[in-house]
Amino acid sequence: MLEKLDRLWRIFATGLSFATFGLGGLALRLIYFPLLQLFVREPARQTRLARLAVHHSFRFFVGYMRFLGVLRYELEGVEKLSRSGLLILANHPTLIDVVFLISLVPNADCVVKASLANNPFMRGPIRATRYLCNDSGPGLIQDCIASVKAGNNLIIFPEGTRTPVHGPMQLQRGAANIAVRGPCDITPVTIRVAPLGLTKGTPWWKVPPKPMHFIIRVEDDIPVSARDADAGDAAKAARHLTTRLHDHFSRESQGHAGA
Repeated sequence: MLEKLDRLWRIFATGLSFATFGLGGLALRLIYFPLLQLFVREPARQTRLARLAVHHSFRFFVGYMRFLGVLRYELEGVEKLSRSGLLILANHPTLIDVVFLISLVPNADCVVKASLANNPFMRGPIRATRYLCNDSGPGLIQDCIASVKAGNNLIIFPEGTRTPVHGPMQLQRGAANIAVRGPCDITPVTIRVAPLGLTKGTPWWKVPPKPMHFIIRVEDDIPVSARDADAGDAAKAARHLTTRLHDHFSRESQGHAGA
């Protein structure tokens, strides 16, 4: 009986969390960002303050979900994210991975799906923060490199979408191309979740038997040499790096599956 009540509560709490998230995004769009444009004239400073607002909002949201009992989390090595000009690559098991990462990175940039730019709750934050949109075509890689070189911490999920619950992880080559052509060292972040929830193809109300337990580990940088791009075959180097990243994230995430 207690287990059933706990699960019902977490269904309600999850719905309440996402409703709060949507209202928060709408409030930023209708109140904070217009005031920011009114009182701050310098575009670069507008962007920094907008990203800082999203960072604190997401930090509140993660704490709110923990307070409600939807999830628990542990953080390892997050001090490594205090540096600037990072290319942060992470695996993507759940819907809220980007929320977790942005909550840890005050000056985060990221690549978002074009569909989110038309979402009434997300359109304002995406425009104000000048996050990169994945519909910009071939110029996206250069835009990503420029963002990192400008000192932003760029968050990318190489899978492009959430990891399937059943089936192998599949990485796209875009992230590796950014690293090779930059060149940019990679700061890998492993996100482990047990029991799994908010996964690809799973409705939000299908909560796991127990609260989700996240372990987010920021690992040592993976160096990427300029020689990879100068060798004249950057595409081949990107393929090799993608395979290396696939092996790394598959090993790290599966290694914790039974923990």
